[in-house]
Amino acid sequence: MMEFLYFPEDKTEYIPAVIVLVIFMLGAVLAMYFFIKHSKKEAKKVEEQYQDKLDEDHD
Repeated sequence: MMEFLYFPEDKTEYIPAVIVLVIFMLGAVLAMYFFIKHSKKEAKKVEEQYQDKLDEDHD
């Protein structure tokens, strides 16, 4: 019925898959961290650049 699914009897065969999963998860977390950090820097730069325009709009 579902011969395409393979679940090994020897559970040590899962170790490489878990290691790869952990590596990719750490990479994703690091990428998110750097994207957020860069985004905050850009937002601060835009805020400083257009602060006088924002002040005029509020008055």
